[in-house]
Amino acid sequence: MNEFVSAPARPALSPSSPTESVRAYYRLVDADDITGPLQLFEPTAQYRRPGYAELNGPAELERFYRDERVIESGTHSIATLVCEGREVAVRGAFEGVLRDGVKASLRFADFFGVTAAGTFSLRETFFFAPLV
Repeated sequence: MNEFVSAPARPALSPSSPTESVRAYYRLVDADDITGPLQLFEPTAQYRRPGYAELNGPAELERFYRDERVIESGTHSIATLVCEGREVAVRGAFEGVLRDGVKASLRFADFFGVTAAGTFSLRETFFFAPLV
């Protein structure tokens, strides 16, 4: 039996651009909000992150954020954000604390596929550190 309830219905998003959806994602994650970021992903979205199996759909994404993600809390800083059509690339830094209490400071790159509705069909994350 699946122990995860499907993500709540997405609120009406009115992103002015794919970059606004991406910026909203980081604001929600940094605020320790799990439900908000889940609402930004399409039901068939894929998330690829080194060290983890590919995540597909809201139940797997929710499990990742609640149980598997080694990051406890922190802040993402965007250094560069590039948008080409509905694809967004981000280069930035993360400062925070891992679930084991260790402080983390690292660089990352994220790539998003954004739908016309402003939701994500794909996210790929890369870290300039081993398996964070």
